Amino acid sequence: MLSGVTPLKGLSDEDLRMLARVMRTISVPAGTEVVREGEVADALYVVVVGSVRVMHHGVVLAKLRRGDHFGEVAVVVGGKRTATVVADEACVLLCLDAATFTTLTETNTPLALALLRQIVADTSAHLARMNDAVGQLLSERALSRRVDLEVRLGDERLVVRSGTAADALLPAQIDGVPVVAALVDGRARPLGSPLVGSCTIAPLTTRHWEGQRIFRQSLGLVALEAAHRAGMSLTLGPSLGFARRIDLATPAQDIGETARLLQAAMLALVKQDDPLVRQQQSVLEALDYFERQGAEATVRLLETTHRREVALVSYGHVFALDSGPLLPRTGQLTGFAVVADGANLLLVYGTLGRPSGVARPVSATDQGVAERAGAEHAGAGRPDDTPCQPATTLARQVSQQYARMTESQHLWLRTMQISSVGHFNHACITAAVEPLIHVAEGYHERHIGRIADAIAARRGTTRLISIAGPSSSGKTTFIRRLTVQLRVIGLRPVGLGIDDYYVDRQHAPRTASGELDFEALEALHLGLLQDHLARLVAGDTVRTARFDFVTGTSFPTGGRELQLQPSDLLLIEGIHGLNPRLVDAVPPEQVFRIFVCPLIQLPVDRLTQVHTSDLRLLRRIVRDRHGRSLNAAETIQRWPAVRQGERQHIFPYQHHADEVFDTSLVYELSVLKVFADRYLLEVPSADPAQATAERLLDLLDSWVTIYPDHVPPTSLLREFIGGSGFSY
Repeated sequence: MLSGVTPLKGLSDEDLRMLARVMRTISVPAGTEVVREGEVADALYVVVVGSVRVMHHGVVLAKLRRGDHFGEVAVVVGGKRTATVVADEACVLLCLDAATFTTLTETNTPLALALLRQIVADTSAHLARMNDAVGQLLSERALSRRVDLEVRLGDERLVVRSGTAADALLPAQIDGVPVVAALVDGRARPLGSPLVGSCTIAPLTTRHWEGQRIFRQSLGLVALEAAHRAGMSLTLGPSLGFARRIDLATPAQDIGETARLLQAAMLALVKQDDPLVRQQQSVLEALDYFERQGAEATVRLLETTHRREVALVSYGHVFALDSGPLLPRTGQLTGFAVVADGANLLLVYGTLGRPSGVARPVSATDQGVAERAGAEHAGAGRPDDTPCQPATTLARQVSQQYARMTESQHLWLRTMQISSVGHFNHACITAAVEPLIHVAEGYHERHIGRIADAIAARRGTTRLISIAGPSSSGKTTFIRRLTVQLRVIGLRPVGLGIDDYYVDRQHAPRTASGELDFEALEALHLGLLQDHLARLVAGDTVRTARFDFVTGTSFPTGGRELQLQPSDLLLIEGIHGLNPRLVDAVPPEQVFRIFVCPLIQLPVDRLTQVHTSDLRLLRRIVRDRHGRSLNAAETIQRWPAVRQGERQHIFPYQHHADEVFDTSLVYELSVLKVFADRYLLEVPSADPAQATAERLLDLLDSWVTIYPDHVPPTSLLREFIGGSGFSY
């Protein structure tokens, strides 16, 4: 109970037990004053349950939670209280008053002296931190700061002292979900950030996708530190959704034992509850550090940055570039598991509050992939440190599938000597950009040609091509280019619009919130569509359906009449394109499925990777602004619903694909930056999209800018930036 309290950390377990026996337990209802400003101070208090707010003249100074303490000096020297402490919620406190301490000096002098030494040491350290902070402010600030600030927290307006930490005003959790950062005027900031101006503040939890990013990025930094302490060297690899690959610098002789050692080191680091360290360094100092560490990707990035200084973060001795808010202490990170994956490892994400070392259960949205992996739903987290087998099996299956899908593009990137964002920037600066664009586009063209050849190899058997991919994956341009390649080899794709098979709007299914769900398979006349597909591939003449989007009315035979000729291939595309139920009436050997999605994720440094979901979101932001008159804030706010549909209807079925086309272009973020920079800056302050907009701006800042002059009109990128040679 007392082991985590700062001024008591130097005491032995036996001393802590003896001290706990002489301290009083106090229960305090919510809203009750524990101590009042001006009262005689004669006791040390330790928060055991709940939280309290420290205030001075009505101004909030800090919030104290379990393990925090106040009044330690009063035990020794007395005096008057300089602040009022109020219970934010029902609390339990332990109290050591001056009289009890005096008795302790007589009955157990060694314990009293040890406690006194700890109180003095803690007070000295606190004063040193204050002096450092004041010195930094005086050296860096010529402008005077306001003493008191007006802060809006929900419907509440507070007056707080300048420099108050953001987490002093925020709850530790909301409905059992932990708060991982503060939204200050909509911008995500670390919980310990001092408030220096009047603002609006709100909590950010792991229910929000930005909160999940913070948790997972923090967990990655813990892995780097733990690996160092375990004598390993590693790099955090690509994200796999609910897990992340860990690439070892040196192959392990026993990969299972290596996974166990790394997990044990991470668990020890979490148990120690070490604080996050953040340092501001000149680029030259940072370069020297990362060169000595052998972190080549980070070195190349810093060599191409325009910044003079960079921020570095660590949970101990291993530093990485600061890429945004992280959890302030390692003790908040729980629910993860490290498992073996071939020659490397997987870091399986969990949930804050779930026991560490236990992989999270497989969610409903993972079920389709879980079936392929032969996995069943996992139960609740187990109390031991053994990873949950179904979840870890699923993670390995997804990792292996990702490796297969990206193998060829990784190969040509290695031949171009591009293995990170910094290497790409270096290539752009030291060589001509145009050849790099041409090689990337040439790879796409060759891959599309190979897919056309694979379809042609099944000539006479394949009669239906079904294509699916997540939002902004470039499906439209891919279909145009595949059509050209198929025509070259004597095949003619004939399109059939799945959207014409919607049921009447009044009969459409609804979501749990009562909204029309047009993404559900049940929103289609599935039986009618299956019948038409089967008859068309059999050579019959079919009067297809039509849907009137203005009136929401379905016309089952209101479309055009179709009949496939011997050289024709029926082509359909949509969110359910990989779902076997869609083509259930067509013989399996007559169906050729293609999954289209950007897959390659270049690392920024050994901790941070470019997420393909961020790439797709940036594509969509630029396209929506150009072609749909939607601003970046609107696009960002719609993104969670878009991704939920993908997780439910596309990704669980991607393993059914006969071919996978990776639509990522190594240079595209440099081109998208030309447009997206301004669009993201237009997001209003305090807008719900602001946290994501700011993070994307920081991501784009890592890339050199490439103007779109050399992007060919047939490029998939033209679908988003405009100027395409295809009609859409």
